[in-house]
Amino acid sequence: MQRSIAGGLFVALLFLVAAWLGCSKVYIGSRERFIYVLHLSSEHYMNIKESSPFTPGSPVPVELFVGRSKQIKEILRYVEQTKYGKQENVFLSGERGIGKSSLETFLCHMAVTKMDVIGIHVFLGGVSSLEEAVRRILDQLLKETRGQEWFEDIKQFFGKYIREVGLFGVSVSFVPPEQDLRELVRSFSEVLDNLLQKIDGKKAGLFIALDDINGLADKEEFANWYKSFVDEVATHYENFPVFIMLTGLPEKRDALATHQPSLMRIFRVTEIEKLSDEEIEDFLSAAFEKANIKVEPDAMDLMVTYSSGLPILMHEIGDATFWVDDDGVIDEDDAITGVLAAAEEVGKKYLDPKVYRAIRSKNYRSILKKLGEGEISREFIKKDVEARLNESEKKVFHNFLRRMKDLGVIESDLERGKGAYRFVNEIYPIYIWMKSEGLKPRRKKA
Repeated sequence: MQRSIAGGLFVALLFLVAAWLGCSKVYIGSRERFIYVLHLSSEHYMNIKESSPFTPGSPVPVELFVGRSKQIKEILRYVEQTKYGKQENVFLSGERGIGKSSLETFLCHMAVTKMDVIGIHVFLGGVSSLEEAVRRILDQLLKETRGQEWFEDIKQFFGKYIREVGLFGVSVSFVPPEQDLRELVRSFSEVLDNLLQKIDGKKAGLFIALDDINGLADKEEFANWYKSFVDEVATHYENFPVFIMLTGLPEKRDALATHQPSLMRIFRVTEIEKLSDEEIEDFLSAAFEKANIKVEPDAMDLMVTYSSGLPILMHEIGDATFWVDDDGVIDEDDAITGVLAAAEEVGKKYLDPKVYRAIRSKNYRSILKKLGEGEISREFIKKDVEARLNESEKKVFHNFLRRMKDLGVIESDLERGKGAYRFVNEIYPIYIWMKSEGLKPRRKKA
């Protein structure tokens, strides 16, 4: 009796699930063998999503990369020059979330496929020692050449410090002892020259992208070491086809200049700014098309507007909207819901928990809301904001500004004079603006 009741409940539950999924037919097989087959309608098959074409927090896939044509052309011209023996150094500068890593990934791909060089993209986030930086560079060079018919020559160059990793040694790592690493740091130019001799006649040179040097840039030791490396190459090597690109925040370039003023003369500085609305739309269109999803014009306009030229927000909004959609067509309501979801995600990811707690004060939240009203702007003038505050808010406004400075949300804008402030990055004002707008997604019509 209990089995019959349980079986009946299971079948009833199955039909409820089928109805919820929109199944056109339900076939029930052997209950003892638990074989139950649901036949979905063709529309629901289309809506089963496996993966999003958007990559929040990661470099964009090469096939979806858009924009930056001026910077790409400029940098690849420098890469081309290295093939003729001239060592080149570029500093790629841009704010957080502006797309530096995606541009580096694309440039590395172009250098490898179009210029026949060995290209590596080395992530140095959190690295603060020269030894670890050099180890990661050589480790990535080792990994990149694995699988080439001339890999044995490279393997011999790296010597006994190669460790095979994984089942059947499917990967390799470079793990020299600390003492040897210090020597590799001292003789880095010689190390690269020896490697160039190994690949002579096989590859035209080296493309080395050092991503996120923010931790290293604060070290005077790094600035002096890099200047010495470049000087040694210029005075001791007639043919040195190596292109090196450092990537970091604008203030980190300034920090390097402070530590070693002569260092900035060797860099060709390339700055990347926001994407244009047209570039944002091109990317969103290509990404959604890849996922076989149509986008209505009003929805596209909304997503482009709230992306505000920032790749990091473009991906967050695109990804959130991708998962919100349930019919293969993104309309304005889908886009609004996606923008709201992205705003929450941006807040969780990019506003430090301490900042989140700080803005829970009623007056602080009210001031933040007023800061976000109107046109998005990274800069603001104290007296202009103060004019929009009530008496209670004015009393705490000075403390509010000091607290936000202490938490690393805003900073004084010395170039614009006394009473001028700006957010430390582009993301914070956009997030606050999104929250201030108080968007509410409308219910879809039946």
